[in-house]
Parts: sequence; C-alpha cells; structure tokens
Amino acid sequence: MRTHRCGDLRSPDVGTEVLLCGWVHTRRDHGGVTFIDLRDTSGLVQIVFNPATSAEAHAAGQELRNEFCIRVSGEVRARKEGTLNPKLATGDIEIAATSLEIFSRSETPPFQIDQQHEADEMLRMKFRFLDLRRERMQRNLKLRHKIIGSIRRFFDAEGFVEIETPMLTRSTPEGARDYLVPSRVHPGSFYALPQSPQLFKQLFMVAGLDRYYQIVRCFRDEDQRADRQPEFTQLDLEMSFVDVEDVLDVTERMFKRVWHEVLEVDLPGFTRLNYGDALARFGSDKPDLRFGLELFDLSDVFASTEVKVFRSSLDAGGAVKGLCLEGKGDLGRKDLDALVEVAKELGAGGLVWAGVGADGLRSPLDKFFTDDERAGLRSAAGAGEGDLLLIVADR
Repeated sequence: MRTHRCGDLRSPDVGTEVLLCGWVHTRRDHGGVTFIDLRDTSGLVQIVFNPATSAEAHAAGQELRNEFCIRVSGEVRARKEGTLNPKLATGDIEIAATSLEIFSRSETPPFQIDQQHEADEMLRMKFRFLDLRRERMQRNLKLRHKIIGSIRRFFDAEGFVEIETPMLTRSTPEGARDYLVPSRVHPGSFYALPQSPQLFKQLFMVAGLDRYYQIVRCFRDEDQRADRQPEFTQLDLEMSFVDVEDVLDVTERMFKRVWHEVLEVDLPGFTRLNYGDALARFGSDKPDLRFGLELFDLSDVFASTEVKVFRSSLDAGGAVKGLCLEGKGDLGRKDLDALVEVAKELGAGGLVWAGVGADGLRSPLDKFFTDDERAGLRSAAGAGEGDLLLIVADR
C-alpha cells in the first residue's frame, strides 16, 4: 500500500521512488504547478504536481482539496535553494508526483486541521474524527502511550505484577456515587462501575502476590470540577511488607524514570513536606511550590496587642497569619475591598491589609499598632517598600 511514512523522509532518500498515503493538509498553485502538503501520523511532506514530470498526475492533482485521502507515488528530490522549509522535518526534500489515486473526497471541513486556528469545543466533539487528525491531539495520544510504556517497564523491573480487575462489580462505599449498570438476567439488580480497584488489590496482598500494579479505568459520579472527571485512568499499585519510606522511594524513582525516558529531563530529588508544615506554610495539603507565596505566623508579634480583632482570636486559642504580596502596595481601595470579600467567601471572619510605604504602613488599623508591632510585622513578613501585607486572625 505504501513504502514510507510522510514524515520519515530525509535528504538521504533523494532519488528514491516512494509510495505515500495520507490526507491533503494544504494546497497551493504557483505558475501552473500544484503543491500540496501530505499529512499522516508521522508528519508532513511536500508533493509537487508538475506537468513536466507527469501530465496525468498534474491533471488529477487539480481535483485535490483539503482533507482528501490519497495515495501518491513519485521520486524524492532535493528542494531548490531558497525553497527549503526549516519548520518541517522534511523541509529539505519534496516528492515529484508521477501518479495519484484518490481514496476518498472531503467536503469543506467545519474547522481547519492546523494549530493556528482553534475551533469551538462543541464543534470539535461533534466532528471528533477530524479533531483527532490535528497534530496536537495525536501528539497527546502518543505522549500518553510513551508514559504508560515507561511506567510498565519500570514496575516490571521492580517485580510488580500487572493484574486486570473487574469492571462490573458490586457497590462499595467510597468518596463518590456509583455509576450503575442494570443486570439483564437479574431484573431489579445492578452492577456498579468501580470507583477504584481498592478491594481487589487488597485481596491480592492477602493472597501473597506481594506487588501489584494496574493502569486502570475508574468511574465516579460526582459534580464536575477542574480536577474531577466522571471517567478517568489512574496508576494503581499496592505493596506488602513496606513502610512509608518504601512507598515514597518507589514513587519518586518511577517519576524520575518516566521523565527521563519520555521527556529527557533528569528530575532532582523530591522535596519532602509533611502535612503539618504544608498547612502552616501554605494553608493547603497540596501547595504549589513554584512560587514563594508562603504564610507567616504573626501570633508572637501580636501576643500583647490591644487590636480587638487580633486579641479575641488569640484569646480563643486561634492564630494571626499573613501573606506578603511583593510590589502590590499600591492597590486601590476598590481592589482591597474585593480581597476582603474573597477572604470572607472562603470562610475568614475578615481581612486586614497593610501597604508598606517609605513613610510606614498604610492600613485602616495602623493607628492601633504599636511601634514594636509595626517593626515585628515587617520583619516577620520580610516586607519591603511597595509590598502589600494581608492578615487574617481566626481559629
């Protein structure tokens, strides 16, 4: 059917007769010569329909439009000086067409199959087969394939056994609602799609299989959010006779292996952060460590304060904490009031702000602060001129 893939041809192939299959990506006409970029999963290559090479192929090429599926034969030739395309892996060569066969014709696509034109999402879903022709979508699928292959190689070498677990099972209590599948042979009874293979992998450990893993589909009927999907794939594993350090070690080495094999990136050692420190420093058990926006504790600074909002929280066993926003000390009152409302919506009783200026603090409560409190506040926050301090007192 074909001798090569479109994106695999290079300068050493010059002079080779090839037979290629794919889709017309673009078409151009210049001075009686027709040029198309032919696309398959490996990439693009330029095809030239020149009447001087083949009048028959040139005449057939006049019918071509975007997304026609074709087979073309011809000779690989080096491009002329000035026509090289460094943006393409095949940009040094082109195919001088000698024959053309049209497998299927295409109406004008509802959106363009390129990276420069982003289509409406609903349109992409309606014409999913066209959406999946896009280079970005195929690149994502290939990346997923490489990641899963790397994961499997790692766990195979570590002595894990890959085991498939049932998709139709009985309902078990987990964190979401189950998707139910009615039974045909037992009217009124239902199977549940698994939210995770938790019970199955525990059976494997009790059975003595020692180490198990699975690339598994899970189903959870819950409200849709950015980090929630009704159907998703997870890496699931279980080990016997291990402690926390063993689990952390194998997980870290797995990530390092995948990043090295798939992305050619060597990851440094993983930072360890315990739960208490994560909440104390970032207010979250899954903090984003890519920027240094950390909470700082001001309870000692205001230990003897007469500021009512701080005093009542500290007396009730609460704490005073803050954030320092670098370079945001010039925010207007409208923006500051909006931050106060956001804090309240997130459960805080209120929010105190203080801008750091050359002549001191700019804050509604500044007149109630002592000199020691002002100095301690700036020191604890590491704040400089032009920064904005946000302070919350609560239990």
